Amino acid sequence: MSELMIDCITSLDGYAAAEGWPGFWGLEGPEYLAWLDEPSEHEHTTLMGANTYRLMSGFAAEMPDDPGFKQIAEMPKVVFSSTLEEPLWWANTRLVNQDAVEVVREMKRDGTTPLRTLGSLSLCRSLLGAGLVDRFRVVVFPVITGSTGRERIYDGYPDVALEMVGSRTFDGRLQLLEFVPTVLSGPPGTDHGGRGA
Repeated sequence: MSELMIDCITSLDGYAAAEGWPGFWGLEGPEYLAWLDEPSEHEHTTLMGANTYRLMSGFAAEMPDDPGFKQIAEMPKVVFSSTLEEPLWWANTRLVNQDAVEVVREMKRDGTTPLRTLGSLSLCRSLLGAGLVDRFRVVVFPVITGSTGRERIYDGYPDVALEMVGSRTFDGRLQLLEFVPTVLSGPPGTDHGGRGA
């Protein structure tokens, strides 16, 4: 059985990106970049939606010699989309136009390779809401982008209890937090409290 991890980066106020700011909010440092290059960070199948595929494959086409995009190109990738059409040019990419929740449920049940999301906020919400996520990992960048932030990560999420199972600091400023998530049917201590299925 495969384990599914939601993997995201965020500003302190919960945005995935910010208008006018560079990638990683300009705060990626040598420790963090070295961690991204570790082999264990590339031994999984990447799940993404159409928008993330368009964005990331576009970057990969513009920067074919970038080591990070070369590594992603070598990894197996699954894109869930009803708008993209085959053939997809990015190497090792499979297009799936069926229901993502059901397909990922089957991938988890029948597979042995870990699964991780890349971006794809609506896909992450769907998979978490369906109770399919085993780990929730976030790297928090120490910025607040209240005026320029875009793509709020947690909008539309269900209530979720998080049990911390790991943490790490990179370059004295970036905080990695890893949790086991449990979707709640309502706030604890209410008639609708308690754990969801």
